[in-house]
Amino acid sequence: MEKEKIKKIIEAILFVFSDPISAKEIKDIINIDINKKDIENILEELKGEYKEEKRGMQILKIQDKYQMGTNKEYEEYIRKLFEPKKKKSLTQATLETLTIIAYKQPITKVEIEEIRGVKCDKAISTLIEYNLIKEAGRLNRIGKPIIYKTTDEFLKLFGLEKIEELPPLNSFETN
Repeated sequence: MEKEKIKKIIEAILFVFSDPISAKEIKDIINIDINKKDIENILEELKGEYKEEKRGMQILKIQDKYQMGTNKEYEEYIRKLFEPKKKKSLTQATLETLTIIAYKQPITKVEIEEIRGVKCDKAISTLIEYNLIKEAGRLNRIGKPIIYKTTDEFLKLFGLEKIEELPPLNSFETN
């Protein structure tokens, strides 16, 4: 199968599939003799074309998966299609908790509370509700505490491809 046809198939898959999808999953769907690296190269090429042509859509890379989304440049127009949802903003305590989880993940509630010096049940509950963090398993110690980590939604919200793109902690000024 020629490369241009494969590219169009990949574009169609990304368009109809709303969740992020890996190059391996795409390779399995196309089901031809092509390796995963070639699929990744085509995805990156497509991503570049969308960006270069400043299209209304863009291809996002989140962790090792790809997803089609709206170009942020046209966000204000897309918002007009939907009724505005009243979503309360995150409180200072919730933002602090999210920051701790982002930089220290995977981390338990007790460890977060030790850093903040206060309880964080409500903040964790809010972050889970907003799909910014998730349970990442349990530690194999007394009480089997839940460990938390950020989600792909967190990466999307902050425009990151992977968590390692967070700025280093020492780059922030303290008062």
